[in-house]
Amino acid sequence: MTPSPARPATRLQASPTLQPVYTNLVRIAHSPADLVLDFAHLLPGESNAQINARILMSPLSAKLLLHALTENLARYETTFGPIHIPHNATLADHLFKPFQPPTENPPEPPAGE
Repeated sequence: MTPSPARPATRLQASPTLQPVYTNLVRIAHSPADLVLDFAHLLPGESNAQINARILMSPLSAKLLLHALTENLARYETTFGPIHIPHNATLADHLFKPFQPPTENPPEPPAGE
């Protein structure tokens, strides 16, 4: 078996008109062939969120994205410390409550989590 030739690295190029989009809400839907991720920004006190980006992916691409996010979040936490997910909070509390530093003895998560 002959080794396959090395593939050149992919270089990503962004259009000069590309604008970054902040998101704090994502809706995920799927069919047998695709996953659809709708990214939006929900403002405090609002009940409607405008979708700013819709990404369609194959299940394989979504699984690879999950793997890449898992690896990158692990590196982030190694560098900056653990990311704590609040328990017993609503989405609104999590997104819009003013930052409060962690207590010295955080509450134990509910059993089974």
